[in-house]
Amino acid sequence: MIRIVTTGHLHRLEREAEQAYTRAREVRAQADTAWGRHVRELFAVTDRAERAEAATTEVGAILARAMEELSTAQQELLLKDIEIRQLRKQLEGESLEGRTLTVLLHYGEPHTIYASREDAYADTATHGVPPDALWVPSGERPAAECEWRCEAFIYNAASNGFRRAYMPAPKPIGEAA
Repeated sequence: MIRIVTTGHLHRLEREAEQAYTRAREVRAQADTAWGRHVRELFAVTDRAERAEAATTEVGAILARAMEELSTAQQELLLKDIEIRQLRKQLEGESLEGRTLTVLLHYGEPHTIYASREDAYADTATHGVPPDALWVPSGERPAAECEWRCEAFIYNAASNGFRRAYMPAPKPIGEAA
């Protein structure tokens, strides 16, 4: 088969080929743009995923530390609860007979009650009196003249209350004896 090709036909084929190349370049440019957009989105998603993973790891570490602290606090609370129960049993089982309490007086007014004189001395340090200060008997001076004074009281079962451990010497009335 023989075909005769005219120059008009060749020009038309060349134009169509050029239009096809132009269209191919446009489609290629659109494809490249779409590919670039896809790669950028992929990088952005990957970055967000990595940050989310890092945040998850950090939150996991914080949660683990919080759980450890909670466990430690629960153990301490349990130990304190056991100690409180033991102290309650001791208090319920002990008789108050002969027990001494120390009352800390500030210028003659009751300030605080302590289980021991040592506790009272230690607490006065919080009020500006050094714990190793010389504590001397107030003697005949009225309690209101002493800034800090400790008085011991002993439980008296007969009266169901406490009485002074050291009673002051009675003063003769009108100097008559």
